[in-house]
Amino acid sequence: MWEYTDKVQQHFLQPHNVGEVENPDGTGDVGSLACGDALKLTLKIDKDERIVDAKFKTFGCASAIASSSALTLMVTGMTVSEAEKITNEDIADYLGGLPKEKMHCSVMGREALEAAIADYRGVILPMAEGEVVCECFGVTDLEVIRAIRESNLRSVEEITNFTKAGGGCGKCEDRLREILQATVSEGIVTPVQVEGPKRMTTLQKIKKIEAVLEREIKPVLRKDGGDIELVDVDGDFVMVSLRGACTSCAKSQTTLKEYVEKKLREQVLESLIVEAAK
Repeated sequence: MWEYTDKVQQHFLQPHNVGEVENPDGTGDVGSLACGDALKLTLKIDKDERIVDAKFKTFGCASAIASSSALTLMVTGMTVSEAEKITNEDIADYLGGLPKEKMHCSVMGREALEAAIADYRGVILPMAEGEVVCECFGVTDLEVIRAIRESNLRSVEEITNFTKAGGGCGKCEDRLREILQATVSEGIVTPVQVEGPKRMTTLQKIKKIEAVLEREIKPVLRKDGGDIELVDVDGDFVMVSLRGACTSCAKSQTTLKEYVEKKLREQVLESLIVEAAK
């Protein structure tokens, strides 16, 4: 599982400023439910261009909720000019840090803030005018280039961590690699070459897990009146639900760890951790 700071946990369990500002002066909608993360940020701005209220609605993981909550506290009281200087790194730092695989949540917060300010000013965001390179998550080349420059990214995996680009079907990885090489070359810096097997995308990981469940694990459990269902995959954390006779079996935890987890580690990825869904 991800290791979250105390501050991330606090903002996730008791988020601040949830909801929508009545008659907002600026609204920022980013992400989408289909992609797994979505954020709506609304701002109330006074005549001196000072943000006097900020609220959010987020669909996403703990990091997404915590980042959104933190952002509303950060911007309240700031002028619009001050708020537009906030970076995703600022949001992550405010929370005491985020797991590298969850940095895209802080990026989503910054993008929502930019969109809300653009809405307030009646202008179009430059990032939205770029070429879409990741169709799964709607990420443009301009967004990727900015992430590379601002966060000193040096691999496609890091780009995925910060933007989610490449985290779906994986078809855009070659294009992301081209953008990375070109962007880094402009800065006269040599990207780090990491040897080893090609990174598995989240979608590929889910498909492999489902294949092993259907091919090997479910038939065995069904012989004893049991079954299993994949509930969620978050990084290396695999949530499953035991069904039928397995639900009341005293050895259900042994089944998960000694059989299901072992099989998935052998045939999908050695680092997988299997747990029962709550």
